[in-house]
Amino acid sequence: MLIELPIGWVIALNVVGWLFLQLALAWIFTRLPVAWFNPGNGFACEASGRCYERVFRIKAWKDHLPDAARWFGGGFAKGNLAGRGPEYLRRFIRETWRGELCHWAALGCAPLFFLWNPWWGDAIVLAYALGANGPCILVQRYNRARFQRLLARRPRSDYRLPSQPALLRLLGPDSDPEHGGGTVLPPRHARSHQARARRHLQ
Repeated sequence: MLIELPIGWVIALNVVGWLFLQLALAWIFTRLPVAWFNPGNGFACEASGRCYERVFRIKAWKDHLPDAARWFGGGFAKGNLAGRGPEYLRRFIRETWRGELCHWAALGCAPLFFLWNPWWGDAIVLAYALGANGPCILVQRYNRARFQRLLARRPRSDYRLPSQPALLRLLGPDSDPEHGGGTVLPPRHARSHQARARRHLQ
């Protein structure tokens, strides 16, 4: 403690300081360009988000956390999914990185409160900082891991076989019975033709 203050002032500065700090950081990060937030792949130990479900039981409490992005104009609300398209999922992933960095920034500001807090006040400040920001960081990482997994599976789940005319164009004229290309194949043989079509499309 470098600044000695009455206990009433210490409590007031802690309460007002944290409220101002969290809101100010949320506002600042909301205004930053989304292009600045480009997270990489998560850690292998995260197991696409499953470790958060097993270790932290995150599904039981994650929906009870506030979403500060809704409090400011232009913020990206993450409380509910507004779409399932790949572009929306990519934007959501970027926004989870924005939110996570905002909470890490708040944690990084905790030592500022050590200037006027006694040692036991420092312990309370650290406990609050971890309790207020730690769960939010976990949720952002959990959501990002899930959506990255979903996006990685998207091309296969969205795949559609081409129509019959397009399939014939891919396979060549020798597969078209209307042009002397043989007869219509039974389903078990048609699967091999579909496999050929897939290879052409990849």
